[in-house]
Amino acid sequence: MTSREIDPLDYLEVDRLLTDEERAIRDAVREFVRERILPSIGEWFETSEFPRDVAKGLADLGLLGMHLTGYECAGANAVSYGLACLELEAGDSGFRSFVSVQGSLCMFPIWKFGSEEQKQRYLPAMARGEIIGCFGLTEPDVGSDPARMRTSARRDGPDWVLSGTKMWITNGGIADLAVVWARTDDGVRGFLVPTDTPGFSTHDIHRKLSLRASVTSELVLDEVRLPEDAVLPGVVGMKGPLSCLTEARYGIVWGSMGAARACFEAALEYAKTRVQWGRPIAGFQLTQEKLATMATEINKGLLLALHLGRMKDEGRLRPQHVSMGKLNNVREALGIAREARSILGASGITLEYPVIRHMNNLESVLTYEGTNEIHTLIVGEALTGMRAYE
Repeated sequence: MTSREIDPLDYLEVDRLLTDEERAIRDAVREFVRERILPSIGEWFETSEFPRDVAKGLADLGLLGMHLTGYECAGANAVSYGLACLELEAGDSGFRSFVSVQGSLCMFPIWKFGSEEQKQRYLPAMARGEIIGCFGLTEPDVGSDPARMRTSARRDGPDWVLSGTKMWITNGGIADLAVVWARTDDGVRGFLVPTDTPGFSTHDIHRKLSLRASVTSELVLDEVRLPEDAVLPGVVGMKGPLSCLTEARYGIVWGSMGAARACFEAALEYAKTRVQWGRPIAGFQLTQEKLATMATEINKGLLLALHLGRMKDEGRLRPQHVSMGKLNNVREALGIAREARSILGASGITLEYPVIRHMNNLESVLTYEGTNEIHTLIVGEALTGMRAYE
């Protein structure tokens, strides 16, 4: 490439802002997605299948809990973790969700708030993919206001007894361990619940039109009895689950741009080969306006994600910063997917191209781990000092 040429997929040369190690991790994940996910993802999405062998491959690549240190975790920096999320979601949101739930929502609270015995017992096996986790916070009647959860835990002698229901839980039906948040007399506590414990059951949610290559489930806890050491000792209150969500939302800031990039790439290639009125539609002004806008928003989103990643690595990132990142990048990614679908025309609704799949997935990403509206109000509170959602 000469100095006068511009790479349409790296318009602002974001690649030059990465270290050699960050690029190596990104390239390894990109190759994995190209070889192990893209050839079959259309079929998995159509048949609503999550391939467990691919999940094992993600573990073998060192992606599970990769941003944590010790306990057989890779200890990668925040930017490297973000780049992995970017490439995984360029494949499909289901695989980024799997890595995000395992590492940020399940391994992170054990790593951050667990006892040394809990860390030794679970984290190495989870990093190897031998134990799959799920995160039980959302309930059928409680979403954006999780402090009002109904799931409760009471003491009964030396044991804890949990009762309640959790809903929309990624990995629920395939999990070996559930991190369940419940009300206690002392406040909200986190509990490590092996899924073979009597009284624990799951029901997978079917007929989804989004995140179909991902397992989504209901968790039912019917007088589940746990030993005293099942509770995470290092945190009481909503700080626990909310800090986990901040970790996962950070991955979404990057991942959503991966989905956007995949849609843009498909639309760009299609526009250059689809001929109407005797020439490719890429030569028409309206198509170029769409492509130019898409490229601009992707590059802005990547720079935002990278900046947040550097802030996280420097210990300066706050939850409100992550809210702005998720608010902007998921919103723009969904808009890019819809614009790409319009360029592809009728072809845009088929699984021959990735666009409609990403568009459907992003409809879930827009609302899970904090809705677009909630993140708007979090940013608004940071700007004004006034809380508008209570």
